Amino acid sequence: MDHERVLRDVTARLPTASTVPEACQWTVAALARHTPATATILLRVHDRLRCVAATGAWQVFSHVPATTDGAPAHHRPEPSVVRRVYASGETAAVPDVAADPDYLPVRPDVTAELCVPVRDPDGHPIGVLDLQWSEPVGLTPWRETAERLADRLGARIAALGGPPAESRSEKLLRHAAAFTAAPTDWDLTTAAIAAARDVSALAAAVLVLTGRRGPQLNAPTDTPGELEARIRAELAEAGPVALDRMIDRAHRYGSAYTLGEAGHPPTEEYLPLTRAGARTLVAVPVGTPTAGGVLLVADERLLRPDPTTVNLIELLAGQAWTCRDRLRTLARLREQANSDPLTGLRHTGPFGQRIASATPGRTALLAIDVDGFKDVNDTYGHQAGDRLLVGLARALEGALRQGDELYRTGGDEFVAVIEVSRPEEAVRIAERLTEAARRTGRTISVGVALPRPGETPERTLHRADQALYAVKRHGRDGIHLSAA
Repeated sequence: MDHERVLRDVTARLPTASTVPEACQWTVAALARHTPATATILLRVHDRLRCVAATGAWQVFSHVPATTDGAPAHHRPEPSVVRRVYASGETAAVPDVAADPDYLPVRPDVTAELCVPVRDPDGHPIGVLDLQWSEPVGLTPWRETAERLADRLGARIAALGGPPAESRSEKLLRHAAAFTAAPTDWDLTTAAIAAARDVSALAAAVLVLTGRRGPQLNAPTDTPGELEARIRAELAEAGPVALDRMIDRAHRYGSAYTLGEAGHPPTEEYLPLTRAGARTLVAVPVGTPTAGGVLLVADERLLRPDPTTVNLIELLAGQAWTCRDRLRTLARLREQANSDPLTGLRHTGPFGQRIASATPGRTALLAIDVDGFKDVNDTYGHQAGDRLLVGLARALEGALRQGDELYRTGGDEFVAVIEVSRPEEAVRIAERLTEAARRTGRTISVGVALPRPGETPERTLHRADQALYAVKRHGRDGIHLSAA
């Protein structure tokens, strides 16, 4: 094999390639004329090594994760020769793929693999050239040829502007997936701000939403940038009336953007943005006029956003708002699942989690039972009993201190979880509860217990219940402290 001829033939057309995919396709097609190996070129696009050109494989991997950054251990992708070479920048010559645990099987007959990094002129890996054979081959001469070929390909890719960028549709879908995966409002807002910057290629994005206390700016994201920081400061200085006008304008007239022309003054609503240094602006309504807001995307440069970009930002804003509604709905459902529908108090599920973190000697459990509750139900009916429980729950909550917690654990059974410095303090809180109950016209019995070292929370609660029964045996309407 004349490897100098291979190199000349493969790289002959590279200078005339007008696009990166074209250069890569010519490279693998020319290689196929000199070797039966399957050839694949993968370049980094966003966070993945994506296949740009390939020949002769039964199965080609469309992409390989470039790194495992941010992925939890149980979701990390399996290693591969391709990822190993990209990460290290070092060639991998594998004479026996069966002996390399990082080999990704593409055909059952592959025996050897050669993977070389494709670098930019500064020496940074931008992708890999991967060759796989299913017959005996001398990898040493092919290694030098492939490395020289990869260097020339890397130089041509750099001359053409670098690896191909994501398409608009790919960006849109990637950001939409990030919205769906966001676990909290803050994460969703951060993802929406990042998406607006990415899709628009503008420097700053700020979300202004209506709220109970008037319009609010989104919490600062991790990397706000100088322009975004100035815009936030100007909007905060402008005050709620100015923010309301921006929101109203967006919802009254729809999305708007600048034309990149100098000498045209902004409308009054956007003067705070120009004071911050913004010369380009896309303003998109978010949500509904009464419960939504406006997404402001801006730049210091005098640019002309194209209509397609504005449409994509609108789509992203709509998707983000839908995901926000989903998060709010899930939060309400979780709250309902953790709350007693009658009294609104938390019940057995969260109570179990709370007592599991009880501190020995400091976390007091107050077991509470309503005296004579069965008689109320039998005499006046269950509706009267329900009204009694709701009124009593409010009274007991009012008697507790800030930070104390009250749970409904049964029909007429409650448990207060409080933090105290000594047992006598828990007894005083229990006395406040009995007094609050009497003011409603009812009485309660309270058993008090503090966790012992090494004692399970269930055992502590059992002792509090036993103390409660002791009160019942001695006439009700009282308090009993379990022995330490």
